[in-house]
Amino acid sequence: MIFSQAMAYRALGARVVSIAVMDAPTADAPHGERWPRYIAESADLPVDKRYFSGPPTRSWASFSLLKNGWWPLIHGDQASWLIELCKRAPLPEGIGDERIDLVHANHFFTLPLVRRMLRNRRAPVVLETHDVQAAQFILRNRDGFFVPPYVGFSDLLAIELEWMQKADYCVHLNREEHETFQRLLPKKRHALIYPAVPPARPSRGGDRILTVASGHYPNYLGIKWLLEEVLPLAPGVSIDIVGDVDEAVRKRDKSLFDAHRHLFRGRVPQIESAYEQAGCVLLPTLEGYGLSIRTAEALSSGAPLIATPLAFRGLDAGVQRLRNVTIATDAKSFAAALRAAHARIEDRVRTADSRASDTRQFFDTVFGFDVYVDALAEISAMMLTA
Repeated sequence: MIFSQAMAYRALGARVVSIAVMDAPTADAPHGERWPRYIAESADLPVDKRYFSGPPTRSWASFSLLKNGWWPLIHGDQASWLIELCKRAPLPEGIGDERIDLVHANHFFTLPLVRRMLRNRRAPVVLETHDVQAAQFILRNRDGFFVPPYVGFSDLLAIELEWMQKADYCVHLNREEHETFQRLLPKKRHALIYPAVPPARPSRGGDRILTVASGHYPNYLGIKWLLEEVLPLAPGVSIDIVGDVDEAVRKRDKSLFDAHRHLFRGRVPQIESAYEQAGCVLLPTLEGYGLSIRTAEALSSGAPLIATPLAFRGLDAGVQRLRNVTIATDAKSFAAALRAAHARIEDRVRTADSRASDTRQFFDTVFGFDVYVDALAEISAMMLTA
């Protein structure tokens, strides 16, 4: 259960409980090493009660986990690994006393715990798929250490589809994911519901050119391209690189980091506030699957955007035609747009009110909380009636 889901069900008048499952063997939850950070970072989760679970520490010595989890994992099979961990997570104490009318599950690999929790109880399961995970696993494997023979996309996808079959309704968060699973599981019920994303603070037409990125490998590739291929074509233009991508660049290419150290701002306490001073936001996305949350945040700021086409993956193609969006397909066109944005900022050319901009209006229509609640309400009513 994540924040927006919990808020949505609370808005529908439901009693909401959450079960968090750790994705690594742990001491008795929530006393293991990784739990305090999770609990602190999710303290505002609006639920009536919280439960915690995870595979016990003794799982490390389990022959069955070695055979069915560790062995596939060292070949890149993250799907089997996560499923095996979830199979070993005990049911939290007290969960059996809860009345369960509907389960909203995040990710197919949480379903082994859901099945054990429900046992003989007849409650519908709504599965939120969060992208085609097989594609995400393949992408993440590029940045890790695995040994051949490497697991392939089709094998990972087969595991994903097998477990998705056990859900009653599948909710997808982007258009490509929705179309893919509709085609692969035609007998299942599907819905496209864009996630509710907290909006950034509206841009006040500041003088900063901003890009926000975490340390994930695809973000590193985009920042590397921006520094090596775009900025040399835009001399005199300064940008702010916000987020912990600085550590990823430092780790993977220290000379590149050292050459551009002055551009990195690191993590900020409230990432949404970073957009407030933005006169322009850059989205240099070269790789990735599924919806980009940083793209949604950038749209919510209402600031002018310069983006590669892949930044808008999973969204309606109409977003690329919004008046304050510039699409750049290569380094040359991206740099030209960057120079033009810099000139406007230098000349203090005022842009339209960010709260009434095309991108902010698109954000409110697609990612607004009320839109998300209405969509979940429709599915919930259908499932509970059935």
